[in-house]
Amino acid sequence: MAGALPGPALGLFELESLARGVVVADVLVKQAAVQIVIAEAVSPGKYLLVFVGAEGDVLESFKAGLEVGGAMVLDSLHLTHVAEPVVAALLRGELAKVGADDAVGIVELHTVAATLKAADVALKRAEVRLTQFHLAKGIGGKGWFTLAGVQHDVEAALEGAAAAVQPSLLVATELIQRPHAELRGKVI
Repeated sequence: MAGALPGPALGLFELESLARGVVVADVLVKQAAVQIVIAEAVSPGKYLLVFVGAEGDVLESFKAGLEVGGAMVLDSLHLTHVAEPVVAALLRGELAKVGADDAVGIVELHTVAATLKAADVALKRAEVRLTQFHLAKGIGGKGWFTLAGVQHDVEAALEGAAAAVQPSLLVATELIQRPHAELRGKVI
């Protein structure tokens, strides 16, 4: 949310090799005090690593991961001061609810790195809540998230999310002004 205190740093690696992914995960936690949030195979046959910690620790582990991952690193991301709702969703599965008067924004992206970056920017740009967050599994390595709040804030957050990534990485942004009660809690 706009005005929220900065969170920890975040690092991400998407690797072509599952075996190298496990090796990189080991290097990350041996290099510095970081917490692995995601370390798993995802479709289509890639290994995804997401980790968080203090800025200096994440940077140190990120550099070591890049070195060990080498040519097997397909994508990487290093974010500082990550929005707290992103960290809460990753670490604890905490997501907000959609209210009866809320507008809902939906953002779909081609990569996990783009999804994390867009969500971080959207949540910092406007007073919105993260209501759904899905990364890679079962959707071909893509990512998507939903945001809720007052319509003008949701629109600003969607604009920020779209501007945060290369246009080729953005699949779609959608706005539902007041979702039907049948959708709230079941679909969004």
